[in-house]
Amino acid sequence: MDGLASFWAESDAIGRSVVALLLAMSVSAWVLILWKGWVLQRARRDIDRAVPAFWAADTLAAGRTRLGALDREQVLLPLLDAASTPDAAGTLATRASAGSQLTRRLRDALHQGLAHLQFGQVLLASIGSTSPFIGLFGTVWGIYHALLSISAAGTLTIDKVAGPVGEALIMTAAGLAVAIPAVLAYNLFGKWVAACEADLEGFAHDLREMSLDTAAATATAAATAAAN
Repeated sequence: MDGLASFWAESDAIGRSVVALLLAMSVSAWVLILWKGWVLQRARRDIDRAVPAFWAADTLAAGRTRLGALDREQVLLPLLDAASTPDAAGTLATRASAGSQLTRRLRDALHQGLAHLQFGQVLLASIGSTSPFIGLFGTVWGIYHALLSISAAGTLTIDKVAGPVGEALIMTAAGLAVAIPAVLAYNLFGKWVAACEADLEGFAHDLREMSLDTAAATATAAATAAAN
């Protein structure tokens, strides 16, 4: 702490800006890590429970009720709504075949759900990739000013060099301390999002098949009734 205090006291506006930026990046990364970890864990548990509960329901209405109760992150229910709610009549969307309309609605709902789960990944990647270089810049800037002050003093001894240079090297360590948790969290969250994405794509595929089969069965029943 004494080294940091001394570095802060002897730094100029640029050095202090680097310290403030690293601090802001660290706080942002940890807030995002804690929030995304909670969201993704909850989404994974909800998907594991809600999908079997939906398919175990005896009616579509009962299945929707179960999804509404278990899908707290709202990544499954929009898929069901997309599969069961047709496009508004008279729009360009209705000019495509029923299967194409259904695929487009499910794709849009899937993308919205994945965007929610992937929120913050870009920030984590940016912090993890840039903070070491920001810390290195702070170190170089600190060493530069330390050498200038030593040169102005007129005497050069190892004890006068070691202190200021060592304090400046703290910035490199600070940059790594910010980057490492962000990179580890980014990789872990990417794995969790990929697992959720696979489950959501499977659920969307099954909904599409069920909707098309239901529509075909309804059309067949209507044609049979008309023929009789």
